[in-house]
Amino acid sequence: MKKAVYPGSFDPFSNGHLDIVERASKLFDEVHIVVSNNIFKKTIFTVSERIEMIQACVGHLPNIHITSYDGLVVQYCQEHQISIIIRGLRNYNDYENEYSLFQYNKDIMPNVETVLLFPSTRNQIISSSAIKELVEFDCDISKYVPKSIAETIVQKMKSKKL
Repeated sequence: MKKAVYPGSFDPFSNGHLDIVERASKLFDEVHIVVSNNIFKKTIFTVSERIEMIQACVGHLPNIHITSYDGLVVQYCQEHQISIIIRGLRNYNDYENEYSLFQYNKDIMPNVETVLLFPSTRNQIISSSAIKELVEFDCDISKYVPKSIAETIVQKMKSKKL
């Protein structure tokens, strides 16, 4: 059985993330979406809220497992006998970051490989930070996030402003 992990902060989960998850679910028998609490990012949503949003978006995919983890992704891989990390790659800035992560991960856990998936054309510009900015300025985000969670994202961000 080929298992892979798709890690990220997913704050919030976007159509770009969903695109990667749906495609990965066709490539691997089991995909673990691991929600992290990145200490370098200021998040809007709690880990449990992010997990709930992801569950609302990927329920149609039977081979997806969603969880959170506070350690390194390669440690999660070792604990769950996973040898593949999935990462999305939108642009050159992503490439530099992902290449560094790949090197560290390979050094720590040589048997874990990183597989890069490029976004579909319609999702190349989507980023969680751009979605947050659009909400901040009362713009429609429905083209960038799954419809099932769009209102949840807007309401949470509006309530945080109060």
